[in-house]
Amino acid sequence: MLFLRFAIATDHYVIEASHVAEVLPWLALKRLPAAPAWVAGAFSYRGESVPVIDLTCLATGHGAPERRSTRLVLVHYPAPGPQARRLGVLVERATDTLRADAAAFKSSGIDLPEGRYLGPVLDTEDGLVQWVHIDQLLSDDARALLFDAAKDALADEAADAAAADGDSDGAGEANEVNAARASS
Repeated sequence: MLFLRFAIATDHYVIEASHVAEVLPWLALKRLPAAPAWVAGAFSYRGESVPVIDLTCLATGHGAPERRSTRLVLVHYPAPGPQARRLGVLVERATDTLRADAAAFKSSGIDLPEGRYLGPVLDTEDGLVQWVHIDQLLSDDARALLFDAAKDALADEAADAAAADGDSDGAGEANEVNAARASS
């Protein structure tokens, strides 16, 4: 099985390659007001609003460093298939792949309710590598909130941009309507 390999601080992790739609460089993101710190923002991908989480922040409380090797991994969420949505996941040093037998991964021996996305580990010559289960990244509530918030924020940004471009005819018509109301 093929995995995308990345890091969180000094530890190594993998995502199943079949979940990965595309690996992008770090992008400018639209911030989502009042979102948890691990929500990096949202961006428009081929006309679709895509929420982005910072996996380093989710795991450690500290954001991913802005480096050339920090990537925005576009994944099929919660899993590949017709019902999948796109989710952006910021990860560190996502510059390598790993080929391994899924059965070779073993339980870490630790059950972390807040880290339910952290799966089994594999002992490699570079040390332990932990499997991140994409379908377990978000709770049901967080998933609903995050996807709706990303869509709303990008719609608001598009409306603001259209208004800033100066729809002078629309502004003039609005002023004429307001003037007519004031004189009657």
